[in-house]
Amino acid sequence: MKDNLKKLLPYIIVVIVVILIKVYVVTPIRVNGKSMEPTLYEKDIMILNKTAYYFNEPERFDIVVVNMPDEYLIKRVIGLPGEVVEYKDNKLYVNGEEVDDGLSDDIITNDFSTSDLGSEVIPDDCYLVLGDNRENSLDSRELGFISKDQIIGRTSLTILPFDRIGFKE
Repeated sequence: MKDNLKKLLPYIIVVIVVILIKVYVVTPIRVNGKSMEPTLYEKDIMILNKTAYYFNEPERFDIVVVNMPDEYLIKRVIGLPGEVVEYKDNKLYVNGEEVDDGLSDDIITNDFSTSDLGSEVIPDDCYLVLGDNRENSLDSRELGFISKDQIIGRTSLTILPFDRIGFKE
């Protein structure tokens, strides 16, 4: 019995390490829906970095995974705590200054501002997140501000399908 246990011990340790890495460090995640097109497509498989925000805060334009009661949502951070965010005439304004959101002019964002969400500024430890496909996205415009506790981590590396492998910004 002891000999068998000694033989199995390295395999047991490997399984435990793999489980711990998957739970606490990185894990694959699948894109569901079309809300991040044209950056990400439905059924893309990405790597979620769960440690990204252990020592850092989310930054503008990070692609994050948000934990909602029934599902995980993949969205882009647009507004940071303490900021006033507004889209007007398809342009992003942060604290009154125009900011290039990096999206093509083909992507239409209807006018809205943080005040439409019930607060002039984004509250502490909260973020405004949007999908890149603004006309087909469940995001902060409907869900409100997202607390930092709801953000599981950052994702930018697509691993499947093979023709889409690479980092997405």
